[in-house]
Order: sequence, then structure tokens, then C-alpha cells
Amino acid sequence: MKVIFRYLFACAFLLEVQSVFAQIETPIMGWSSWNTYRVNISDSLIKRQADAMVDQGLKGAGYTYINVDDGFFGYRDEQGNLCTHPKRFPNGMKAVADYIHSKGLKAGIYSDAGGNTCGSLWDKDMNGVGVGLYGHERQDADLFFNQWGFDFIKIDYCGAGQQLELDEQKRYTEIVKAIRETAKKNVSVNICRWAFPGTWAKDLARSWRISPDIAPDWGSVRAIINKNLYLSAYAGEGHYNDMDMMVVGFREASPAGGEGLTQTEEEAHFGLWCIMSSPLLIGCNLENLPDSSLQLLTNKELIALNQDPLGLQAYVAQHENEGYVLVKDIEQKRGNVRAVALYNPSDTLCSFSVPFTSLEFGGNVKVRDLARQNDLGNFSDVFERTLPPHSAMFLRMEGETRLEPTLYEAEWAYLPLFNDLGKNPKGIIYAHDKDASGKMKIGFLGGKPENYAEWREVYSTDGGRYQMTIQYSHGKGRQLEVDINGVITKIAALGEDEKHSQITIPVELKAGYNTIRMGNSYNWAPDIDCFTLTKVL
Repeated sequence: MKVIFRYLFACAFLLEVQSVFAQIETPIMGWSSWNTYRVNISDSLIKRQADAMVDQGLKGAGYTYINVDDGFFGYRDEQGNLCTHPKRFPNGMKAVADYIHSKGLKAGIYSDAGGNTCGSLWDKDMNGVGVGLYGHERQDADLFFNQWGFDFIKIDYCGAGQQLELDEQKRYTEIVKAIRETAKKNVSVNICRWAFPGTWAKDLARSWRISPDIAPDWGSVRAIINKNLYLSAYAGEGHYNDMDMMVVGFREASPAGGEGLTQTEEEAHFGLWCIMSSPLLIGCNLENLPDSSLQLLTNKELIALNQDPLGLQAYVAQHENEGYVLVKDIEQKRGNVRAVALYNPSDTLCSFSVPFTSLEFGGNVKVRDLARQNDLGNFSDVFERTLPPHSAMFLRMEGETRLEPTLYEAEWAYLPLFNDLGKNPKGIIYAHDKDASGKMKIGFLGGKPENYAEWREVYSTDGGRYQMTIQYSHGKGRQLEVDINGVITKIAALGEDEKHSQITIPVELKAGYNTIRMGNSYNWAPDIDCFTLTKVL
């Protein structure tokens, strides 16, 4: 009986674990038409891309979406019904979605939150005028998802933003509410506002764009990575920062502009999209995909970083000189296995010296190169490499022990009022500061109770008393409220100058994860650089 009981208990535990993982949707993988074709698409072109996805082995590698972007629109009839382009899609969109589904794939579609699409504005496609979702939310939702059978929608903002200046949160909330109340299936929604729109997006969409459109050149790729380096707090639980469609496979100029990427740049581009848990949407023509690009796009060990069941985005653990070290847990939270990227965006060689303690590892560490799919061996104390310009190295590291963290950077914090829309000149920001730890800080913190910084996973192995040392600047005339699991300490008179300073206070942590907030309910708080925790023995 004991053996049977243990077996049943083990089965129940495994089912519970599987249930937890099943609730977390990983980033979508697939192909989208915009990067290569813009509005110049047709039903035959879309079907050929679906065929190529299967024939090239991309479906087998996990790519499942074929997304039709702008260009399928025709007009609205007198009843406001949306009609497809009679020449590009003479048999309608249901036939396209049915064909995609017949290949064992999912079908995605496009619209705009306003009245007109981006193609009407930037490609002078007058078929995109008046065909956006504005005023037709439920009508189009029924058409797209119930009648035509699409599974995904990208919702652009040219008509709503560049032309009408509508409010982002209100507009997208109206649209998603209509989709949820109308569609008879679970629809994956992508918000395309070309900047991190705000923390509200997580309640509405599976993913949201954080940057302007990508182009196939290193400057564009680097700029998008830079936008996402400090947004890890907003990804997770099945919702992701979207770094845009990939430009892997573009080796020459394209309709999107740019000069194409070298093989080294492509590897950095794809690997960083993977470790930062962006949706993986291929943007090139799948019918003539270069062999080296296909091999990269189907690298199962890099893809595993993107599709890891924890659904986490890597964060910057170290930034020295021009190099960045990114890290995230994979397989198990606070386990002994972590994914690490060394990233050199610069135009010169960059040397890395990464202490394993900064990655929370103790003892010897096994290191595997994921792009090359080979083991590099066991290392102790530090991992060192020199990388060429425009490159990155992606590693699986397994340590003997996992250490309790002692440092928490400000740029890791969740800021509930943060967005990157640029509409508020005194909105809370992650700001560069050459004298700060990691060269970053939080600015414009406080002023109201809800404008705080929050670290949600401050970990203590056993709990107990700690000394918290807070590094800050611009403290003159400001106060700081520190909330530890609901216990608030108010710190006044933070110095008489604007230079970098520090203050140490005693705190009590519980075993496991703790939540720490910093702010100032009724005045500005100082700019926060980081804080450290030292156990009181």
C-alpha cells in the first residue's frame, strides 16, 4: 500500500507541475509577411510560405504561425462589412486560413486600432483607408475569428496614433474587450505601438512591440536590443516584450531598407531574441532562405531558451565597458542551471570577465556553447572571453550550488507607471548614469503613492535580519519610503548634494521570496542606483 500511495502521490505531483507549465504560453514562433513584401501580398504567396515552412523543417523546429500582415484589404461595403482585395485574394481570406490550417499551422491576421492602416499611410495603398477596427470592433472580430478562422491578430496604431491621436490604453482595451466577447476561440493578440506601451498591456495581449520597425542592418537590430535590455520585469507568465519580426535571412537590401546582416550579426540577433523571450517571427522569403540562416533558425538549443517553460526574459547582470552579460533561470526557478549571454554591440573587440558569484553560482560551473552545441568544460571563479564586434555568445551554465543574491539593481525593478511613449517629460524612467552600478538608475521616482519601484523576488534562503544598503543620487531635499513585505520605513534628509550617496537600514526578510518597494507618496524620491543585502549573523 505504501508503494502504491507513493506512486499516486508522485503522479499527482507531476500532473500539478505539468498543469503549472501548461498555464504559461511560450512566445509564438512563425512567419510574417511585412518585412519582405509589405502590402504586395497575395493568396498564392501566403500559401507558398506555408508550404516552405513545412518543407524547410521550420514547422518541426516549432514555428507554427503564418501571419498575413497589411495588404489583404479591399473595402467596406454599405453595411460596413470588410471585403478582401479582389485581385490579391480573389477567393477570400477563409480559404487562406483553411489552407494554413491544413498544413498543421496557425493563421494570423492584421488590422489597425484606428480607421486607416499603416499601408495606407506609408505605402500609399488606398485600400487601407477606412478598413481599420475603429467603429467596427465586434463586426471585424466576428469576421476574422469566427467566419474566417484566424488565430492571431497584430493590431497596429498608425490610424489611431499618427492620424487621430487616440489614447492607447483606452483604444486597445476597447478592441480586446470586443475580441474576447465575440470570438469563439482563444485569440493571440499583439499590440503594435512601436514602444513599450505601459504595464496595462499585459492584461490585454500576449505580446507588445517595444520599438520602431526593424530593418535588416546592425544599427536597427542593436537599437531594438537596447530598447529591451531593461524591460525584463514586464515579461513573463505567458506575456512578452516583442522585439519585432526577425531579419535573419536578409543578406542584401530589402523593401525595409538596410544592408543585410553578416552571419555573426545574425547569430547575435537570433540568440538575443531567444534569450530575451521575444516572439520569433521570421520575416524573410522562406522559399530562398540561405542554408546558414536556416541552420541558425532551427538551432534547437537556442530555441529552447525562447520556449523554456518558465517563460522568463533575461536581464542584465553585468555591464562593463561596451559589453553586457545577460542571465535568466531556465528549467527551474532558482535551480542550478541558468542561461547566459555575453553581448558585444560595439564596433571593436570586447573582453568579458564574469565572476560566477555575479551569476549566483558557487563551486565549479559546467559551461556549454549553445550556438555551437558543444561543451566548453568546467570552470571555477570566473568565465572569460573576448568577442568580436557585433556578436554574442550564448551559454548554458550549471553550477554546483546556487548562491543567495546580495545585489539588486534598480533597472531590474517593476515600475507600474512606466511606459516608453514619451508623452510625460517627468514620467518614471530607467536612465543611464555612468557612475551608477551597471551604469543605470531609476529617475522620477515618487510624487504619488502609485509611482514606486518594486522588486518582487528578493530572495532569502532562511529569512532573518539583514543590513540593506541603498545607493542613490539627487537626495537633497528628498525623502524615501522603503516597504519590505508591507512594513514601511521612512527615510528623511538624504544629503545636501546631488552626488552619489548611500544609506544603510536594518530590515527583516522572510524565507523565500520577498517584495521590496521604494518611492515617496507625496514628493520626489531620490534616483535609485541599486541596493545590497548583508545577512546579520
